[in-house]
Amino acid sequence: MSDAELVLRSRRVITPEGTRAASVAVAGGTITAVLPHDAQVPAGARLEDFGDDVLLPGLVDTHVHVNDPGRTEWEGFWTATRAAAAGGITTLVDMPLNSLPPTTTVGHLRTKQRAAADKAHVDVGFWGGALPDNVKDLRPLHDAGVFGFKAFLSPSGVDEFPHLDREQLARSLAEISGFGGLLVVHAEDPHRLAAAPQQGGPRYADFLASRPRDAEDTAVAELIAQAGRLDARVHVLHLSSGDALPLIAAARAEGVRITVETCPHYLTLTAEEVPDGASEFKCCPPIRESANQDLLWQALADGTIDCVVTDHSPSTADLKTGDFATAWGGIAGLQLSLSAVWTEARRRGHGLEDVVRWMSAHTARLVGLGSRKGAVAAGHDADFAVFAPDETFTVDPAALQHRNRVTAYAGRTLSGVVRSTWLRGERIVADGEFTEPKGRLLTRDH
Repeated sequence: MSDAELVLRSRRVITPEGTRAASVAVAGGTITAVLPHDAQVPAGARLEDFGDDVLLPGLVDTHVHVNDPGRTEWEGFWTATRAAAAGGITTLVDMPLNSLPPTTTVGHLRTKQRAAADKAHVDVGFWGGALPDNVKDLRPLHDAGVFGFKAFLSPSGVDEFPHLDREQLARSLAEISGFGGLLVVHAEDPHRLAAAPQQGGPRYADFLASRPRDAEDTAVAELIAQAGRLDARVHVLHLSSGDALPLIAAARAEGVRITVETCPHYLTLTAEEVPDGASEFKCCPPIRESANQDLLWQALADGTIDCVVTDHSPSTADLKTGDFATAWGGIAGLQLSLSAVWTEARRRGHGLEDVVRWMSAHTARLVGLGSRKGAVAAGHDADFAVFAPDETFTVDPAALQHRNRVTAYAGRTLSGVVRSTWLRGERIVADGEFTEPKGRLLTRDH
């Protein structure tokens, strides 16, 4: 490591080969070598020794709603990326809604990139959107570097991003498959939702009944059928229904190219504990019962679920009304995701290596960044989180960097404290102190 400018040392470094004591050499923002813990530091290189704190690859969150421009009172690139950095996330991929305009044409992508350019504390990429009327825009968006395309199979909650019916899904998927792209899907069937009881009001049990598991299961089955027919690559977003897991496992066994994510709130919160009127817990699909949660954890353990992402989707506090039918549906979780997942993972017997696989390695691979992000390995970007896994803290909304500090985790005690976060070998946050924005805008091939 004679050319190293920086050496990061820890007795616990999480690498693709396992956790070990190591010294990580960095030059030009890239990891150049992972060496024994006692490797000699070259003259002129700076040493950072983290002792027993864990050095892990920066997390890659591929499901974030930044809402900038257009709804920046909900969230913006400055605040979202600060929250990400505070939580050990060094790369995020922004969803095409709920910004105005949505990222559904190349022109709209350029608008989004301009909004993010000087505000990103972490690296930021972008999803495109697949709408009923923009099939002609999909290839140009792909060529402009979006990481794939988001579609809804049921109403999205915002008028400017309508959902696809069966025929529209087939057209979009055929187009995207034709150029080797990825379609990521909010899978709830609108007919099953319409048939469910829609009572409204403050009772969480009523809201849960309005978004039944079979709405997810039916939509996932339709997506599997179309992906199999077209040999297309698809990804199920924010899976909450454990009943869909056998369908997914069977499809994979038959060669369907399908991957799946779930979210921290489905893994750590349960329907039984949601107070009536507490719409900070509202999201779609919903947080389900503890027995269902057990199925999700089992699917993570056996590989049926590939990864864990936040689906960070905040709003202003006034939209989180006490009526579950009308309240905005979205959980704000960027800053707390690593600690929330780790708290429950360790309780269930998982290690930090598992969490890193679900929240960094597999998410990086999902969007084609696996050669650069998601691992402490030579040739990868020098993106790290320094993590104290045994320390605990109680969630104080006032300490969050999100623009709106409404959180379903308020008052919960979580394990694991992010000491510092590093982007391409530069410390971007430590002990709540941030540098100026150093994030880059990423495209699929660059």
